[in-house]
Amino acid sequence: MLGRFLSNYIERHQNRTNQLFHLVGLPVTFIVPVVFLIQQQPWWALGSFVLGYVLQFIGHAFEGNDAGEMILIKKLLGKPYREFGPGVKDSSAND
Repeated sequence: MLGRFLSNYIERHQNRTNQLFHLVGLPVTFIVPVVFLIQQQPWWALGSFVLGYVLQFIGHAFEGNDAGEMILIKKLLGKPYREFGPGVKDSSAND
């Protein structure tokens, strides 16, 4: 299961710009908020969480695919989604 996740993650993050946005966005989303919560600064924690997600969504815009959370929402709503960017063979055939 972990191997499949990592393989999919690597395929969905091939664009260098997307990788850089995730390199910054992931810690801002998941580590910085914890630090702010420990310091009892909940508004800063919320702000960093949102900023981190925005950075990751911007990265996926450069990649040309939907972020994982959007894929899940679109699947549940029966809407089309783009799992992989234009440079990767899309095995989902949902375009």
